[in-house]
Amino acid sequence: MAKKVLIVEDEQRIRELISDYFHAQDWMVCQAANGNEGMFAFETEIPDLIILDLMMPEMDGWELCRKIRQRSGVPIIILTAVSGDERQIEGYELGADDYVTKPFSPKVLVSKAEVLMRRVNGHMTPDAHILIGLGIQLNTRSYKLESKEEAIDLTPKEYDILQLLLRNRGIVMPRETILNYIWGAEYDGDGRVVDTHIKKLRNKMGPASDCIRTIFGIGYTYEEKR
Repeated sequence: MAKKVLIVEDEQRIRELISDYFHAQDWMVCQAANGNEGMFAFETEIPDLIILDLMMPEMDGWELCRKIRQRSGVPIIILTAVSGDERQIEGYELGADDYVTKPFSPKVLVSKAEVLMRRVNGHMTPDAHILIGLGIQLNTRSYKLESKEEAIDLTPKEYDILQLLLRNRGIVMPRETILNYIWGAEYDGDGRVVDTHIKKLRNKMGPASDCIRTIFGIGYTYEEKR
């Protein structure tokens, strides 16, 4: 699955410029023109990386970064005209992963994003495994659920759903969000396809199936069991 970047920037010219460079490197791109739009896009688009301007209307980047960090560890690169060590330190303390000062090179920004994604993914899965719980782990190279007894193949959709839930641990993911992210906004089939895939995924997870909780009338969330 292609990586997705959310660009939150109130200057359209800059948004489009950054978008063009990310598109050229095969990233999926979504955009937001202010903090409120950025929060909505974060909740609905489920980006892998966020490029975040600080000085924006409606909700500034400081507040948006704070709100996102309360819910997710998604990598964040702050993009701003504000300079100075104290402001950069404040950004890092809020949970930003990198800090780029305007004017900037879009090519360098994309390179920073690629390096950050490799570093984050390497930190999360140093040996290509993510612990699910109760002795079960996800092998991100072979798309298998592994335990001491066996290795079970996942379909691409099952793998993508599990990865989505794992990246958003403790966050309730509405069915519509899962559907749009995995199948795409153009999908016009029955939304119950999400429930069907979750059921099959749980069957393959065995004793760790309870890690995926159903939130009645809304969707699903992942809660790690040890």
